[in-house]
Amino acid sequence: MAEHTRRPTSERIAEIDAKIEAHKKNIATLEARKKAILTPKTRRTALSMNAVIKKAKEQGYTAKDIARKLNISFDD
Repeated sequence: MAEHTRRPTSERIAEIDAKIEAHKKNIATLEARKKAILTPKTRRTALSMNAVIKKAKEQGYTAKDIARKLNISFDD
């Protein structure tokens, strides 16, 4: 019969640790893919007049201020 020699404990532990690390990397990759699915990229919204006016109002501009900046005059 062939003799069976047992590998040293440190070698067996090192092999198991290497397998654990490989699986941890795979898990991290899968977690990242899962996160990407759960949080889809936001779409860039087209610049609209309403958005511009809203931002201008948030900064304290009035309709007259905006018209003046655009060099538009409304004769009343």
